[in-house]
Amino acid sequence: MNWITEFVPPKIKSFFQRRDTPENLWTKCESCGQMIFHRELAENLNVCPGCDFHMAITPRSRFKSLFDGGVFHEVEFPDPLADPLHFRDEKRYSDRMKDARKKTSEHEAMLVVHGQIFGLETVSAGQDFSFMGGSMGMAVGNALLAAAETAVKKKAPLVVFTAAGGARMQEGILSLMQMPRATIAVEMVREARLPYVVVLTHPTTGGVTASYAMLGDVQIAEPDALICFAGPRVIEQTIRETLPDGFQRAEYLLDHGMLDRVIARKDLRDELATMLRMLTRQAPYVHGDLPAPGSAKEPAVVAVEEAAPAGQ
Repeated sequence: MNWITEFVPPKIKSFFQRRDTPENLWTKCESCGQMIFHRELAENLNVCPGCDFHMAITPRSRFKSLFDGGVFHEVEFPDPLADPLHFRDEKRYSDRMKDARKKTSEHEAMLVVHGQIFGLETVSAGQDFSFMGGSMGMAVGNALLAAAETAVKKKAPLVVFTAAGGARMQEGILSLMQMPRATIAVEMVREARLPYVVVLTHPTTGGVTASYAMLGDVQIAEPDALICFAGPRVIEQTIRETLPDGFQRAEYLLDHGMLDRVIARKDLRDELATMLRMLTRQAPYVHGDLPAPGSAKEPAVVAVEEAAPAGQ
């Protein structure tokens, strides 16, 4: 009986304890395979601490790390027609939208906000790739127009974070019409003589690349981001040739003059603050609380010098 009472109950308890353990405590890096504790990954802005691989990050999490104190205000924009073409493939378009909203807790693929970056009022829009691949539909066009109008109204620079698989096929030609609408939004910002900065993240493809993603006054990309119109697999099958290593990645495009900078996510806030202040002709932001010239520390140094012997 000792074997039954001492061995069997602990085994049963351990079985149920394992089932109660949450399954989302760890995330596996897609690049190096390292298992990362989810809290450590979030603190590192979804960047692998081992290999520096930049994983996907939601616009809301990105804005929390970008704006001062993590404080920002959402900009509302009108909803388009829910299902203009009554599109259906394996599922109804309306059902896909419901699933995407439930999965991401966001209403659409783009989030528009405004806040301060080191004291500089800034308007920003970010695409969520987890929302139907960040696809560009009529709602994204409405969001970009709202972002441009807000930037002009507040006389603030506009920063757009792109992450998309292209146009939303469920809206057909209506989604392609968002390319000229987005161009108009960019022109509104430029006519107001305000900076328009684009940060291209992984992946940025299709109609998004062919429109507002490549119209920035400054083009920035995150490391190893895929940036293209047609993907490398399609090009390779079309021309039937082997493509060079790193083709259409951020570093490759930087070397070939398509980008201005490739900036790691942890450095992006400081770089954007410096860049936006230069473009708006404002003084550099303060890095720390340093004593002003002629403060209380300076007389103390003078007093020491005056107390020193004359021969020194």
